[in-house]
Amino acid sequence: MDSLNIDSNIHNKFEGYPDAAKVKLLTIRAAIFDVAAEESLGDIAESLKWGEPSYLSTMGSAIRIDWKHKSPNTISVYVNCKTNLIDTFKEIYSNTLIFVGNREIVFQITDELPMSELKACISMALRYHQIKHLPLLGA
Repeated sequence: MDSLNIDSNIHNKFEGYPDAAKVKLLTIRAAIFDVAAEESLGDIAESLKWGEPSYLSTMGSAIRIDWKHKSPNTISVYVNCKTNLIDTFKEIYSNTLIFVGNREIVFQITDELPMSELKACISMALRYHQIKHLPLLGA
């Protein structure tokens, strides 16, 4: 992790994760910035929201990522529960991704991340306000 380009509070949050969780979460973090760059979505605001690393584009809905002590073998990606993001993700990726409620995608730490599906979900969240009117968010 390049500590020169990251807020010290966020850096400390990542450093506090167990190694296996940290590797996966940093992979997801990198994917968020990669998708934003690949799709010319502009700057991504990175902050801590509810104690979790949070990412937001000017045209999107926030994405949060975290590992929790109560579920030590998983990491999660969260989106705003007042959107139809998870409903759309379930419609498209129910055979690949695991969902909890209307705001969470869960990954086992020991499993390989399904990057194609994950990046598609990240893209939809980062562009949400532009695509929320489209069937299946334009997927």
